[in-house]
Amino acid sequence: MATTAEFRNGLIIEFSNDLYSIVEFQHVKPGKGAAFVRTRLRNLRTGKILPNTFPAGSKIYIQRVERRAMQYLYNDGTDYFFMNTESFEQMQIAKEQINAPEFLKEGNGVEIMYHTDTESVLTCELPATVVLEVTYTEPGEKGNTATNAMKEATLETGALIRVPLFINIGDKIKVNTAEGSYSERVKE
Repeated sequence: MATTAEFRNGLIIEFSNDLYSIVEFQHVKPGKGAAFVRTRLRNLRTGKILPNTFPAGSKIYIQRVERRAMQYLYNDGTDYFFMNTESFEQMQIAKEQINAPEFLKEGNGVEIMYHTDTESVLTCELPATVVLEVTYTEPGEKGNTATNAMKEATLETGALIRVPLFINIGDKIKVNTAEGSYSERVKE
């Protein structure tokens, strides 16, 4: 058992009979009254963010998790299949447990988080950015980089995102998986 003094971003705790990841926390010591810790917790099963306040020094149960590198193979519509790159063991994960399934490309590396006590999969996280090719977009306008005008583009995975006007079909772009947004064009 631990206390709120051990809070850090990314820590997995048991709260209300469920597993939560600490997204952010802030220790607050008001001039009058007892200290407390204001947190934002992400439910690992549903992905919902829950704000919560703990009294300073509260007892919490830290859960042990393990992160394993895996490679994405394919999906059958509802389940996604991954392979352990060391043991070549394959496993399937439900779409709801993946943070950005629309940006998964065959062969991509991902990180899968396991709850070590139950050996169950908690989440599957893509890297912060992935490089994908634009398969369809309206023709680009050369030199149009001064404005923040954007247009729709379809990526090789089928995902739709907004890109700057100068992006053309066949360009490779870097996509921020957390926000689902364009980052930059990748030069070959």
